Amino acid sequence: MLWIMRFSGVFSAAMVMIVLSPSLQSFPPAEAIRSSYMDHYLRCPACTNSMDKIAFRKAPVFRNAYECSSSTLGKSGVCDPSLVHVAITLDVEYLRGSIAAVHSILQHSKCPDNVFFHFLVSENGLENLVRSTFPELKFKVYFFDPERVRSLISTSVRQALEQPLNYARNYLADLLEPCVRRVIYLDSDLVLVDDISKLWSTSLGKKTIGAPEYCHANFTKYFTEYFWSDHKFSGVFSGRNPCYFNTGVMVIDLSKWRRFGYTRHIERWMDIQKTSPSRIYELGSLPPFLLVFAGQVSPIKHRWNQHGLGGDNVRGSCRDLHPGPVSLLHWSGSGKPWLRLDSKQPCPLDSLWAPYDLYGQST
Repeated sequence: MLWIMRFSGVFSAAMVMIVLSPSLQSFPPAEAIRSSYMDHYLRCPACTNSMDKIAFRKAPVFRNAYECSSSTLGKSGVCDPSLVHVAITLDVEYLRGSIAAVHSILQHSKCPDNVFFHFLVSENGLENLVRSTFPELKFKVYFFDPERVRSLISTSVRQALEQPLNYARNYLADLLEPCVRRVIYLDSDLVLVDDISKLWSTSLGKKTIGAPEYCHANFTKYFTEYFWSDHKFSGVFSGRNPCYFNTGVMVIDLSKWRRFGYTRHIERWMDIQKTSPSRIYELGSLPPFLLVFAGQVSPIKHRWNQHGLGGDNVRGSCRDLHPGPVSLLHWSGSGKPWLRLDSKQPCPLDSLWAPYDLYGQST
């Protein structure tokens, strides 16, 4: 049984024990054989000046279990039907988190060779760094032009939420190959402690996206009084039972997304936000997703997004886990585990992120 010792406050000496779920104890599946580990640091040979000091250790190599279907990326390539497709953004600021997320997925996957990563970038040089850290990783890099969305972005409560790459998830259906009909989108500030194939196999029914919903949350706070006072805006939720969901973990049916043109629906709400006399929401990329999908989401078990571990959008204070089992830990909010660990002021749960961190200074 894994126990975490938590200090109950900065000035408190009392300690509380938190018992995590069994899924947090199964590191990693025994069938996923770790074939090698090299502890030397790697540097990106083609990085720009802003990245030339970024260094990561080479990750272990994880192999498929015997019973996994074979995926050789031969003639079918990215269109291989046996693949599990995962999309993650890569940028310098959150690169350390993205690398840790990939590491955690591979470590806990029963069939790591069958996971294909789609990396969304807005700058050059990151592909070589990923390849150096994960030499056998199946992946492709997709360039997302910031100018495609920059004119639609509104100011937010936190500047990080205004970055164009945050909106790249809106364009997955356009960026990824047409043969990729389903994808798991993941934020860069999370780690998995369970087999991603379980999330991949989630049934979406007739819905386009699946995500853990939080219907106890105060949904009205995600939009302004101006929005709720005007029925031409708030009427979008008529006949729906909208609940908050976090867009950092989503299973997306890209075929349905393309068929119904949801990217344009999201862009329409972003344009309304920019052109209305008053704002209709305050946060960044979340509200347009809620406007289009809230109340029309296939619910996924909460274990797949233990979110909010980064605290709120201002203070980034420490938080505990929500009750229940855990398959994915998500440091949404302003506090990121790598920054708090480096500052020697970590939160207790940051220690669960640390084993997946491959960052290290070269000598």
